[in-house]
Amino acid sequence: MSDPIDGFDIENPKLPKAIKKHAMESGGYPYDHKLDRKIYDERMHELQKQLVTLQAHLAASGERIMIVFEGRDAAGKGGTIKRYLENLNPRYSIIAALPKPNDRERTQWYFQRYVDWMPAATETVLFDRSWYNRAGVERVMGFCTPQETEHFLDEAPEFEKRITEDGIHLFKFWLSIGREMQLKRFHDRRHDPLKVWKLSPIDLEALPRWNDYSEARDEMIKRTHTEHAPWTVVRTNDKRRGRIKLIQSVLHRLDYGGKDEKAIGEIDPKIVYSGPDFLKMDKTD
Repeated sequence: MSDPIDGFDIENPKLPKAIKKHAMESGGYPYDHKLDRKIYDERMHELQKQLVTLQAHLAASGERIMIVFEGRDAAGKGGTIKRYLENLNPRYSIIAALPKPNDRERTQWYFQRYVDWMPAATETVLFDRSWYNRAGVERVMGFCTPQETEHFLDEAPEFEKRITEDGIHLFKFWLSIGREMQLKRFHDRRHDPLKVWKLSPIDLEALPRWNDYSEARDEMIKRTHTEHAPWTVVRTNDKRRGRIKLIQSVLHRLDYGGKDEKAIGEIDPKIVYSGPDFLKMDKTD
């Protein structure tokens, strides 16, 4: 089967018909259409009310939450974070989107600059990419050595064990999209003057490295999925379904006053997987 990137020209304002046609179903996605907008708005409204209730619980209890968002470029990390925080108090909700390390940071313990962003009492910190850069983009693009990647994969579970043993609720999400959907979203960004800033030179350099990223992702999940810090994979060809299911996944795992299971709703097993179950799939994403 040919790679859909063959013959793909991101500078051509016309998206190839084959990519447009197969984007939603790419990677074996189980739905061929977006979730209806009215249904999405209604479900999101109920979930955001639950998030407000959860935040009130955190304020009273002093509990702390960390959510790691990882995934391929254009998987929907930023949009999901935006919807998660939409109605929450920004004083207690923090986005950690760290730039590449400076000269000083490159000489520190690898995890050191992320420690500064750990939540204090009542806070929720959402990492728009995280220390897992070392197992993904740094590995694939050659920004670190194989030895550094190997050391990271050994050390990450212990680092996360310290986090959870201190009482922080840690969530790790991998947002998964199909090949054609990524190409479509890249193309949309390139030709939308309001979104073009989202497309970086690194994104374009990553396009022909799809299989390398898949291999890196699979090893990362295999080596760092633990009982204390499990991976949850959410398929996001449809951003609406993906956002809903990710927020549901957080709410289901936490106990808090005013929790309404009916309002939260059930997880869709067709697009939400544990890390190990995702690795067992016959997947092309």
